[in-house]
Amino acid sequence: MKFLIITHVKHKFESNNILAYAPYVREMNIWFKYVDEVTIVAPKTSEKSSPIDLEYKHPKIQFKEIPSLEFTSIKKAFLSFLKTPYIFFVIFNAFRKTNHIHLRCPGNIGLIGSFIQVLFPKTLKTAKYAGNWDPKAKQPLSYRLQKKILSNNFLTKNIQVLVYGDWKKQTKNIKSFFTATFTNNEKELPEIRSYNENLKFIFVGSLVEGKRPLLAIKIIEALHKKGISLQLDFYGEGKLIQELQQYIIGNKLVDIIAFKGNKNKEVLIQALKEGHFLILPSKSEGWPKAIAEAMFFGVIPISTSISCIPSMLDYGNRGILIEPNVEEASNKILTCLNKKEELIEMSKLASKWSQNYTLDSFEVEISKLLRF
Repeated sequence: MKFLIITHVKHKFESNNILAYAPYVREMNIWFKYVDEVTIVAPKTSEKSSPIDLEYKHPKIQFKEIPSLEFTSIKKAFLSFLKTPYIFFVIFNAFRKTNHIHLRCPGNIGLIGSFIQVLFPKTLKTAKYAGNWDPKAKQPLSYRLQKKILSNNFLTKNIQVLVYGDWKKQTKNIKSFFTATFTNNEKELPEIRSYNENLKFIFVGSLVEGKRPLLAIKIIEALHKKGISLQLDFYGEGKLIQELQQYIIGNKLVDIIAFKGNKNKEVLIQALKEGHFLILPSKSEGWPKAIAEAMFFGVIPISTSISCIPSMLDYGNRGILIEPNVEEASNKILTCLNKKEELIEMSKLASKWSQNYTLDSFEVEISKLLRF
């Protein structure tokens, strides 16, 4: 089988290896086990690899570079429109030569791929929609267009669209799915934590506006002022780092908040085993890997009620759902901290649920998708 990936993910090249964002590559390497040839159509970057990058594993990979598209300014939007015809040509030509099309959405490249795949109704396809599939969510026009095209049975044929969460009134193209990070061999009973003092909070993700890292800091600050003994460690990097550091210094939080940067899987696992809570008050998510990974080791997630997160947290039984408001969120967390036995049970339920979604079960489901 000739397998084609269309994605906006930027790729790096080192020593004849192709690398990209590790969670995405780790997933794609599982797909690759069941195909003969792989073609990747994606942007390329000259940036050096980091601890959160991983290399593809397949003996026969072809990479076709396309430019990335950005619409964050008038100049970038104009340049992107000039690039679009070339991207259309490369993707269309790649579609003609493959047996299976795999679209990575949402994204500008995914949107182009979604339009072009309409012209190939007989080719088998899958699409991974890694964003929020909630029909009621407020999203950019490009995201809404992708959702409409992919879910339209008339326009889009021979496709299974993998989405996070169970949503009512979906077309036959839509398949509720999941993602995974750990194997069955990595399962273990998490230690029963003490929630009396020295509480360790963890934030895992990019330091960008959508993840609301400053809100996480302010919630921790409020708990600290209420007399809670705690520590918050950030794992990730992003453009807000300087702003966050300035806030921490200005508000004398240096002793309780630290930035660890991007770390590899082993370091992150150790942090999760020692942590009590993961805090992630995001504006938008698909299937938040950080939350599922934390739950795997018994870390209690604290998150906003977006996308499929309420279902993941069993509406408060496997984690703490908060509003994006410092006072309301800190008060709710404080209330939960006064119920130690419930927190212990919450940790157990979180781990039990997350350990159902391993890479082993994920691989079984992927193999079925490639045979449909």
